[in-house]
Amino acid sequence: MSKPTPQVAILDDYAGVALRLADWSAVQTRSRVSVFDRHLSEDDAAEALRPFDVICTMRERMALPRTLIERLPNLKLITIVGRSLPNLDMGAATERGILVAHTDFTHPRFRSVHDATPELAWGLLIATVRNLAEEHRRMRDGGWQVTTGLTLSGKTLGLLGLGRVGRRMAEYAKTFGMEVIAWSQNLTEDAAAMVGARRVEKAALFEQSDVVSIHVVLSERTRGLVGQPELARMRPHAFLINTSRGPIVDEAAMLDALKTGRLAGAGLDVYDIEPLPTDHPLRQLPNVTLSPHLGYVTREMLSAFYSDTVEAVTAWLDGAPIRIANPEASSRA
Repeated sequence: MSKPTPQVAILDDYAGVALRLADWSAVQTRSRVSVFDRHLSEDDAAEALRPFDVICTMRERMALPRTLIERLPNLKLITIVGRSLPNLDMGAATERGILVAHTDFTHPRFRSVHDATPELAWGLLIATVRNLAEEHRRMRDGGWQVTTGLTLSGKTLGLLGLGRVGRRMAEYAKTFGMEVIAWSQNLTEDAAAMVGARRVEKAALFEQSDVVSIHVVLSERTRGLVGQPELARMRPHAFLINTSRGPIVDEAAMLDALKTGRLAGAGLDVYDIEPLPTDHPLRQLPNVTLSPHLGYVTREMLSAFYSDTVEAVTAWLDGAPIRIANPEASSRA
């Protein structure tokens, strides 16, 4: 009896571009590929993904906790973007013999795409301090200008984190004539000076900045890093930009600061819950500019991600899986 044809699921392809931005022919000729263009709840996923052998994820759009993995009896391979996936229970996958194939960011295809997030962050920053989203809505409704914006030249940008994205933000800020200050747990004065920034203590960053932009990785150390005490130190005319991860900021404290005018506004690309619930209060505040986690979402970046995914699935179909994050799962398959 011949083996059944493997089934491959491409998850959370919101823009419907996965099959166009990479050549899936090597996978499609040997398996049945299904594309899901909407986010699935855990119960929806347990039902819809039950027949699939392979699940191809896109960043953290789909959570794969133990409670879901245990309801997917045919699953043999999960592809992820990056070297890890915070909302994937790697232990549960390993116990069930499910391989997890990660991305190779050292591949040449990734060399030209790393500006996607800082470019979005800078655009969101400008849109926020100039109230573009609110004025856009007003124009659509037939109205005219009622807000006043902030000139960036001569102002201070505070960078919470000075890694790859933070350093690029510092370059943009200098071009716009801004002073740049920065803080993170391990940042040194010399490292900050190398990109034209001045290292300050955390409290000073929030006290002195006209705009604070967050560029640290979410971890147990950074979860809730920006809370009520930090927001209370910010000037009433200051703005907060977050294109990193939602839980780095205490959402309740931020909402209170925005509603009471303690904070002039915020530009957000990331949230505690994604997709953001339709009735979430952030959707109603006029001093908040929102984007739906677009930081890495460019044609070039997604093409690189999906090409890596195709490579991993093809290798698995060949019986020689590559870039496996949990090789011990092989002995349990």
